[in-house]
Amino acid sequence: MNAATLSQSSSTVNVNQSEPIDLHALIDSNSLFKSGDVVIILHKGERYTLRRTRNGKLILNK
Repeated sequence: MNAATLSQSSSTVNVNQSEPIDLHALIDSNSLFKSGDVVIILHKGERYTLRRTRNGKLILNK
């Protein structure tokens, strides 16, 4: 991770001075996009589309 600090004594990571994140909730985007550049997410009965652009940015649409 770039510009990240990892605490060995706890399960938190601080990325770019943001709030600490529980490592159990940390998902590498490459694991989501193994099959292509689009992922369908079902959240509370609603479908969302997460796309990875050619520039490597993420776009979430309902």
